[in-house]
Amino acid sequence: MGATPQMEVLLKEADIVLNGSRPWDPQIHSNEFWTRLYGQGTLGLGEAYMDGIWDVEDMAEFFNKVLSSKVPEGIRATPNLIWQVVQARVLNMQNIARSRRVADMHYSETEAYKASLDARMTGSCGYWPDGVTNIDQAQEAKLDLVCRKIGVKPGQLVWDIGCGWGAFMGFAAEKYGARCVGVTVSPDQAAYGRERYKHLPIEFRVQDYRQFGGKTDHVVSMGMFEHVGHKNYRAYFEKARSVIKDDGLFMMHTIGSQWSTETIEAWLEKYIFPGGVIPSIAQVGRAIDGLF
Repeated sequence: MGATPQMEVLLKEADIVLNGSRPWDPQIHSNEFWTRLYGQGTLGLGEAYMDGIWDVEDMAEFFNKVLSSKVPEGIRATPNLIWQVVQARVLNMQNIARSRRVADMHYSETEAYKASLDARMTGSCGYWPDGVTNIDQAQEAKLDLVCRKIGVKPGQLVWDIGCGWGAFMGFAAEKYGARCVGVTVSPDQAAYGRERYKHLPIEFRVQDYRQFGGKTDHVVSMGMFEHVGHKNYRAYFEKARSVIKDDGLFMMHTIGSQWSTETIEAWLEKYIFPGGVIPSIAQVGRAIDGLF
């Protein structure tokens, strides 16, 4: 098995040459590569790389060219992909029991995050206004922007949905005098945050957002909505609406998609974010109808 005629055309249009001499040209070491790719899609592609079946010198540029082209269209609907679609449409892949998988797999290695994130361990993208030159400044600029958007005042209580290691709560308490309560499904994140911010009016709870109760002045959520899943969007916003005071503000920061897809991407599901789904503005709009 080798590249199909359609795939050969798509690769040429993407300026990719199999076993070529440029840094972004993939080196295929076995025809098993094609079996994996056509049989399992992105999961097969990634695991074939892990097994040494192919490699590439400049991985970033290779994927830049692939994802900027029509190459993904050359991979037919694989059995694995079809099963992912069925699961996403029929099952609730982000129910309370399944939400624990993310903590067990993804957030249990705190030391790795210390080595790769900013000084506050902020788990979502930074904000780079003029004058910001490094990641620590960019993350503080983002956290400050969030505080200004919700208009938090000293003594007000803010609920952080998916608080991670407490970066926002620590900043809001230190710089704006806020009180904060955050939920995370990771005991490791909560333990880290409780120790680091033990001198501040911050509470960490190890629980699913659906289990939270009480009233708060404001609600924030950064980089967590991607874990909620389309079957739970309405419940997520209903929970936020029930918690926030009538004059409070809710700020949600999420990755977005231009498509209302229900597919869970196989590689991400297994190795990166179990149950992760990127929302569209249409899905969010339907979910907040009548609430916000």
